Amino acid sequence: MQWFIEAHVILQAFLATLFTWGMTALGAGGVFLFPNPSRKVMDAMLGFAAGVMIAASFWSLLNPSIELSEQMGLIPWVPPLVGFLLGAGFIRLMDLVLPHLHLGQPVEQAEGIHTTWKKTLLLVLAITLHNIPEGLAVGVAFGAVGAGIPSADLAGAVALALGIGIQNFPEGLAVSGPLRREGMSPARSFFWGQLSAVVEPVAAVAGAAFVLAMQPVLPYALAFAAGAMIFVVVEEVIPESQLSGNSDVSTLGAIIGFAVMMTLDVALG
Repeated sequence: MQWFIEAHVILQAFLATLFTWGMTALGAGGVFLFPNPSRKVMDAMLGFAAGVMIAASFWSLLNPSIELSEQMGLIPWVPPLVGFLLGAGFIRLMDLVLPHLHLGQPVEQAEGIHTTWKKTLLLVLAITLHNIPEGLAVGVAFGAVGAGIPSADLAGAVALALGIGIQNFPEGLAVSGPLRREGMSPARSFFWGQLSAVVEPVAAVAGAAFVLAMQPVLPYALAFAAGAMIFVVVEEVIPESQLSGNSDVSTLGAIIGFAVMMTLDVALG
């Protein structure tokens, strides 16, 4: 563990998101054991993921952004507000451009630029879009530690990565499970399921490097990651968890996910 503490923050961010990617792969591997997972279980898992992302957006990103703005002598609500809106706007723009298909929808309802791509690829791209802000959030958190920000610490960044990793487990199965139900082999379902999180290490390294190079924008960057995650939760994760009428189960999952992430951040951060 000492070698991780002494590693460069960009390497730390990369390794942390290798863990979150690995958790996605572990979840996707569930398709070998549960070829036809219960929809109620899937909705509970999606709700859990939503709860984790909402809690992480405040405890690990927005709250530090507010504190950092005060420490830098800025109007404390301006950088969080600007960054939050820019983050949500960025994902909205990606949503309009990148071809993708949300879980549980027919291929005719694919969003983004019209293509003739297969449903499999469109589903994976939807989760990939979901994973960009998660990787970015982890990278920015580690970048804040490397920048020497007093309110940022390694334990908090690790707690964020741990929370993202935990919620990535059900996400992996949320991709591979539907692919398996459509007739794809377990091996191919697993491959596409884990592939959706490949973008997280890339986004993490980019986020950490950007923060180190442009330290004055850190409070904006933290809020940017939060806005991106909240957009994904509201536009994608929560609606998908409610599609099958399991609202009570998915809501309970969201409450538990929020509680878990809040506890991790407060206890370790």
